[in-house]
Amino acid sequence: MKYSLIALALCTTVLASLPASAEPASSTLIQKGEYLARLGDCMACHTVAGKDNYAGGLAISSPLGTIYSTNITPDKQYGIGNFTEQQFADAVRKGVLPDGRHLYPAMPYPDYSKISDQDISALYHYFMQGVKPSSQQPPKTALSFPFNQRWGLALWNWAFVDDQRFTPLQGASQQVNRGAYIVESLGHCGSCHSPRGLAMNEKSVKSSEESFVSGGELNGWAVPSLRGIARWSTQDIVDYLQTGRNRQAGVAGEMTSVVAHSTAYLTDEDAQAIATYLKALGGNPALDTGNPQAVQHTADKLTAAKNLTAGETLYLDNCNACHFVNGKGAPHAFPALDQASIVNAEDPTGLIHIILAGAQLPSTAKSASALKMPGFAQRLTDQQVAELATFIRQGWSNQASAVTAEHVKTVREQLAKP
Repeated sequence: MKYSLIALALCTTVLASLPASAEPASSTLIQKGEYLARLGDCMACHTVAGKDNYAGGLAISSPLGTIYSTNITPDKQYGIGNFTEQQFADAVRKGVLPDGRHLYPAMPYPDYSKISDQDISALYHYFMQGVKPSSQQPPKTALSFPFNQRWGLALWNWAFVDDQRFTPLQGASQQVNRGAYIVESLGHCGSCHSPRGLAMNEKSVKSSEESFVSGGELNGWAVPSLRGIARWSTQDIVDYLQTGRNRQAGVAGEMTSVVAHSTAYLTDEDAQAIATYLKALGGNPALDTGNPQAVQHTADKLTAAKNLTAGETLYLDNCNACHFVNGKGAPHAFPALDQASIVNAEDPTGLIHIILAGAQLPSTAKSASALKMPGFAQRLTDQQVAELATFIRQGWSNQASAVTAEHVKTVREQLAKP
């Protein structure tokens, strides 16, 4: 009898902590919601290292200023514990809180608006019953005027947010439509991979629009197009999503967090669906097979090690051991530099950033090794980094513009900021 009373008291406590509309959910529904939260990459923005999961407080840099993520645990004072399912849906899909305040679109609700009712329900029950409540209070977002006037976001939403669920692609297979649904909605891939308008809006949010996931820019880094990905096979895309590496490339920049917190958890079926969908997108670029003669010329010169430029010498001293004289690197370990999108980007900020700060491949269930490239900020001067980056951008098949020491200095100063 004693233990029955204790169990009854525990059940009563759990039920009392739930919003009126949040009836106890099945473990299957909560598990589904947990997986969907991974698809939505909620962890990356709403969790600060060393603090409670989903307790918010991550500082997100934006052209408007610093925006802090919110506490989305079921804590009733600092989190979302008092939200009904409809209020949760409105926050996720419309960016509107129960008190009528608008969220800044650093929260990708223009993409989340496409999430199905069934998936919203699973997410709601997971966050209410599968996440530990946290009483951590994130810093308040305090942008300068006029960006602190959140009512203005109602006009922004009216102009740029299509509050419609995902529309299946006509004539496409079930697998392709599954991939399209993930990319357009929970994956919110367009928030980084689609170009932005003057009002910082995504220019397109649907697969049928040619500019959708056609490439963009984020914090000075060039974000590549996902349409077709001509040089990668379907398996290359799957490998990159699940492990952060494939035969040709390794993850860097913001995508490192996306792989570590989100795409590494994709089921094989969903990873294949995304890859098949991306390969099927229209507007595919023509396959560039590179310039074998130019590759061989660079490789021969580096091998001979005679009459080298400053950039070529710096490459042999600092990069050759992993990326080799042919610039091809090693599959699933060291990324290729020949024809790499980050190397050939119009803006070399991303490449400079990696040379200065280094990069690390995430440890995932399917590839546990966390290979790390060291940064050379302490070893190389701005002029030396510029010379090295220029060689990399113009060696082998690459034909990008030169890099200046002034540009390197700017990136170095940005990295030094807290």
